[in-house]
Amino acid sequence: MSDNRIDARFGELKRAGRAGLITFLTAGDPDPKTSIAIVKALPAAGADLIELGMPFSDPMADGPAIQASSLRALASGGSMKVTLALVREFRAGDTTTPIVLMGYYNPIYQYGVDRFLADARAAGVDGLIVVDLPPEEDEELCLPAKKAGIHFVRLATPTTDDKRLPAVLRNTAGFVYHVSIAGITGTRSAADADVSKAVARLKRHTALPVAVGFGIRSAAQAAAVAKVADGAVVGSALVDRIAGNLDAGGRAKPDLAEAVLSLVRELAAGVRESRSSR
Repeated sequence: MSDNRIDARFGELKRAGRAGLITFLTAGDPDPKTSIAIVKALPAAGADLIELGMPFSDPMADGPAIQASSLRALASGGSMKVTLALVREFRAGDTTTPIVLMGYYNPIYQYGVDRFLADARAAGVDGLIVVDLPPEEDEELCLPAKKAGIHFVRLATPTTDDKRLPAVLRNTAGFVYHVSIAGITGTRSAADADVSKAVARLKRHTALPVAVGFGIRSAAQAAAVAKVADGAVVGSALVDRIAGNLDAGGRAKPDLAEAVLSLVRELAAGVRESRSSR
């Protein structure tokens, strides 16, 4: 039996007969104080798992919204140390909600792989999604993470064919993240039929939960994904809420956190309403 929170949470969701809501925010966006306030409140608003973006100056797989969030975080003092400190502060009040760090290898490499894994594990990180490390580079981070007790979550895309899938899935743990569109984050949404077909194909290859992301912006879209997948991932829509609640100087308006959390509650309601049709 795994003691990883990701496995425990998906087990709970399966027993409840529903999918989970996975929320993505960039750590430290728009500033560390506002960021931790939002992240601490996410579980009560309905987030079942939390992805935190590790700020990076060149997030090439992300669209304009998440690129901007990374730059805001960096401008307000964001760093790997700040990200891990945020996780530690969150863990002081929440010992059950899974935390997955998502981003690129460069900040981890600069921090030092062994040091990063030790500090991430100690802070309470449960999983990693590193979008620019393919399976051929598993010895670089994936296998050391596995040894450290941190799941390495792999991305599958519409262009990941049946020949490629075994390599993608070989050392994947926690869940498989299906990228529902070919392209960058936050630009468009996939058709429901395409998502359903993709999830069914993945489930023929793995017993791991399948979460779907890229392009989910509304409760209705989250509900549609939750009918066929084990998790719905929402990022750009939440990051857009942050951007839309900054003043002319780029500082958080007083109601920014509530604006983000209200959307999380809407998305969570959509995911939960899909339960009867699963």
